Amino acid sequence: MSPLNIVVGITGGIAAYKAVGVVRALVLAGHDVHVVPTEGALRFVGRPTLEAISRNPVHTDLYEGVAEVRHVAIGQAADLIVIAPATANTIAKLATGLADDLLGNTVLASEAPVVIAPAMHTEMWRHPATQANIATLRSRGVTVVGPAVGQLTGADSGPGRMEEPDVIAAAALERAAASARRDLAGFRVVVTAGGTREPLDPVRFLGNRSSGKQGVAIAEAALARGAEVTLIAANLEIGEPAGCDIRRVSTALELQQAVTDAANGADVVVMAAAVADYRPADVSESKLKKDAGDVGMTLELVRNPDILAGLGHAPHDGTLLVGFAAETEPDDDRLLELGRAKREAKGADLLVVNRVGWNEGFARDENAVVVIGHDGVVVTRAHGTKMSVAEVILDVVVSESTTAAAAAETSKEHEPTT
Repeated sequence: MSPLNIVVGITGGIAAYKAVGVVRALVLAGHDVHVVPTEGALRFVGRPTLEAISRNPVHTDLYEGVAEVRHVAIGQAADLIVIAPATANTIAKLATGLADDLLGNTVLASEAPVVIAPAMHTEMWRHPATQANIATLRSRGVTVVGPAVGQLTGADSGPGRMEEPDVIAAAALERAAASARRDLAGFRVVVTAGGTREPLDPVRFLGNRSSGKQGVAIAEAALARGAEVTLIAANLEIGEPAGCDIRRVSTALELQQAVTDAANGADVVVMAAAVADYRPADVSESKLKKDAGDVGMTLELVRNPDILAGLGHAPHDGTLLVGFAAETEPDDDRLLELGRAKREAKGADLLVVNRVGWNEGFARDENAVVVIGHDGVVVTRAHGTKMSVAEVILDVVVSESTTAAAAAETSKEHEPTT
């Protein structure tokens, strides 16, 4: 990657000391880093430290450098903006477009991709206002890294801990690289994300723990690489990315109809949503009640259609079909066996296999996958943030599409002439 002009915004939280590691990682990767701390940040980390690590002067005052229009020039020159830590207050200001300091002006004056690493107490992170602000930023294309779950200030522990500096730096550079690549320009990509819900009655459903993070990451990465993206969103627990054609569904049957319609003429279909295998045979029109003598309830379930297999075994020349398989199998060899059998049974061109469990896969910010291709060959493996995994999957998509196009061209050249 060519050297980038990177702005690192640091805001006033105790995690500000970890931002030094983010700056150092980006500098050591060969990039020109300019730090824009808030006044609050300088209460935790001194200006001399930030200047020494970044190797550039540090500016904070909105009214300095008026002649060079510094309050917009820094943002205009940026190739990437990273804000770590991003406090609840800063996230709120970013979501509403406030620019009462140099960092806020820098973000508003820039068209560069923005990556934030939230850091705050668990209660602040879970507050509906913060979650709404995060959803707003995601919808505008902001990449959110973390927060992690762990020890916070004092005896507190839970979600809200800032991700480690190397994770933030890697995610930020992945985001910048995706924005620089346009290898999916001209492609129509369909992505399913989230988890389907099968209603029992007006208030209850059978569902799963998928948040939609991996599917949304694939959609965001494909957009950044130039694709026209249709996102079929099944009960997402995170914000919808801006720039996609969003088609919201809830049940497996709704998802089947939506993806069948969208797949017509698509170059790539990525089935990342977790689809319910079964649904209740009957749905009550009113809330199911328990009687005093009840000791349990028996539900009759019927099978949902296998959407991936339906697409895979139908003619889909010109459409690369990428399936996902979530498995709890702990043994790696057995996991691959299950993946190979499933790819063949479903008729997918590629199958992305990931292990899930109580504490991995679903609703996490990290993932580990194996991509299986034709003849059961392991095409690649990837682990890390869900955005980094998305990029690796799309690298395979581009490679497979290029190979298929070359093969089709060769076949055409060898057709007999009349």
